[in-house]
Amino acid sequence: MKVKILLEKDEDGWWVATVPSLPGVVSQGKTKPEAEKNVKEAIELHLETLLESGLPLQKDKNKQIEFLDVSIG
Repeated sequence: MKVKILLEKDEDGWWVATVPSLPGVVSQGKTKPEAEKNVKEAIELHLETLLESGLPLQKDKNKQIEFLDVSIG
């Protein structure tokens, strides 16, 4: 299963990883690879919990991340 993640560097220099299709699944790391490893574990735990609870797995509902140029002033 492929899951899209969003990686951002915070004000303290840590990489924060969120999962748009799984609200509440967030992790971080001092390096990008560490954040990716940590969020992968968080995703796996989240999905295992859904399966154990008998809840359906949420699919990435065709969400797209796009960039727009915006002018101010």
